Formats: sequence, structure tokens, C-alpha cells
Amino acid sequence: MTDETTVTRNDEESRFEIHLGETLAGFAQFRMRGDEIQFIHTEIDPAFQGKGLASVLAAQALTDAVTAGSTIVPYCPYIAGYLKKHDVAGANIRWPELPKDPTEV
Repeated sequence: MTDETTVTRNDEESRFEIHLGETLAGFAQFRMRGDEIQFIHTEIDPAFQGKGLASVLAAQALTDAVTAGSTIVPYCPYIAGYLKKHDVAGANIRWPELPKDPTEV
């Protein structure tokens, strides 16, 4: 068994997957809407947390989106946080308008 990390796009499941060797360690779920890629959920298996895999997954998924010419819409809190902390060269981002918190009105 190898500890090589790979990220692949699985269009059948609408997600980017990160594998550690042969084992699926996590994924970033997305929806395609025209030229937009809407990231909706990112998850790393608890057995693989703390290894920096979510950051590797986000970086490669976002790079793929830029290469494809897609507008990135980060509904997923992890992807949104990654974009706020890291420069993704060439990224076209449309920040979603989320509903206001009714407790803040």
C-alpha cells in the first residue's frame, strides 16, 4: 500500500475525491449550473483528519475549476474559508448571498 495522495474529479458523483493510496479519504461535493461550479459540502473521513487533506483537496478542486473556466460559488463553509485565506490564481468567484440570520434583525 502506498501513502500517495491523489485528487480526482468524479462527475458521476458530482464531487472531487481525495484518496490516500487506494482509500477514499474525503470529498468536495459540487453542482454545475451553467458556467458555475457551486461547492456545497466538503468532508474528510474522521480516520484521516488532521493530515491537511482538506486543504489539498480544496486547492486542487479550485485549481481544476479555474482551469475549466468555471465561476466558483462557495456555499460550502470550508471552501469559502479556504478562498478567504488563500489566493487561487485566476479564480472568478461569485460570493453567494446567504439568508440573513433572523436573530440579528
